[in-house]
Amino acid sequence: MADNATPGLSRTIAVATIGNVLEWFDFLSYGYFASTLAEVFFPTSNPTVSLLLTFGAFGLSYLVRPLGAIFIGSYTDRAGRKAGLTLSIALMMIGTMLMVVTPGYATIGIAAPIVITIARLLQGFSVGGEFGSAVAFLVEHTKDRKGFSASWQWSSTGVVSVIVALFGIALTTLLTHDQLLVWGWRMPWVFGLLVGPVGLYIRSHMAETPEFLSAVKPPTVPIRALLRRHPIPVLLAIGASVISNSSYYLLLYIPTYAVRTLHLPAYTGFVATLLGGVLLAVFSVVAGHMSDKMPRPRIMLAMAWLFAIAAYPVFWLMVAYPSLATAMFAVGFLNLIKAGYSGVLPSLLAEQFPVDTRAVGIAFSYGISVTIFGGFAPLVSTWLIAATGDPLSPSFYLIASALLSIVALVAIQRRAART
Repeated sequence: MADNATPGLSRTIAVATIGNVLEWFDFLSYGYFASTLAEVFFPTSNPTVSLLLTFGAFGLSYLVRPLGAIFIGSYTDRAGRKAGLTLSIALMMIGTMLMVVTPGYATIGIAAPIVITIARLLQGFSVGGEFGSAVAFLVEHTKDRKGFSASWQWSSTGVVSVIVALFGIALTTLLTHDQLLVWGWRMPWVFGLLVGPVGLYIRSHMAETPEFLSAVKPPTVPIRALLRRHPIPVLLAIGASVISNSSYYLLLYIPTYAVRTLHLPAYTGFVATLLGGVLLAVFSVVAGHMSDKMPRPRIMLAMAWLFAIAAYPVFWLMVAYPSLATAMFAVGFLNLIKAGYSGVLPSLLAEQFPVDTRAVGIAFSYGISVTIFGGFAPLVSTWLIAATGDPLSPSFYLIASALLSIVALVAIQRRAART
């Protein structure tokens, strides 16, 4: 298809979500194999300290995410959705390659965790602009189905969760612990790296969005215009993103939680995550479709309240009756709620900003929320359990973040009613 042609909905979704697939393959693999990576790259005599260092490197990648949002988001609003999306996936490929080729601590010593941390920082920077650019691309190529189209950002994340979970199940059951440490953990990154060149090719041949082509380009750097003209939408977009990020990264933490806290077999968390990924993939699209027919904040408020009410009972169930069945129920139920919330979130965020600052507005708001409430969620959860001795303490974090998003959604609803 020529660059100036108008793509169909399926092609539009494929172009936008291919980077999302690569992004989440990398991040999910890191989170799901955290216990293994702790032994390979961050070995210490204390397993808890080793795991904290691993999640610390995971969290550090989110400190640069707002920088990536500013740089790539601003670039996308000035140079175009095509240029921004192509740049972000090219940078992602470099970070993934470093994960594939870096030797472990036993081979190159302190250089190993340093290189891995650099890979996480590069990945975080590139991903910082990916979400805003991709959502802007999706909603601007769609007239009447913006909620459905944008929901594929989270649906594709669910699909990736399923694939990574299958890797986790296969590797933890078919390989010995030593084989997993020596080479097995690298397999998800090798597979993920294969997606990169395909995505780069697809994005380099995609069509620019009609809304961007017809919009007046910002005379100054878009982030300055964003913060000067739209400070309230930025604040509300950050708030609306809180529970989406905190819930997802706590769900990402479940495989580690199942092994370290509940003392379940390693495959338990991956099987539960497999179910959760299927539910996220299917029901994110359902929620996005529904949001094209009814007010988006109304759907999201219902889901946020469900998070606040269900968080403690779900964690209590896993702790009181630790088993594969309870882990599957907990992860599946929370993913079902998350799908209802996050499937609507991208289109809601897009509506908060005009075309000339849309990519940077979505990317910056979402990036700040991810950094504060998402990326460090596994680290905070591990620390809370170690500090309090209460295995239910992660649920309090989930409840608090749900309440923050509820406040933001009520404000968005009232502003929409006034305008």
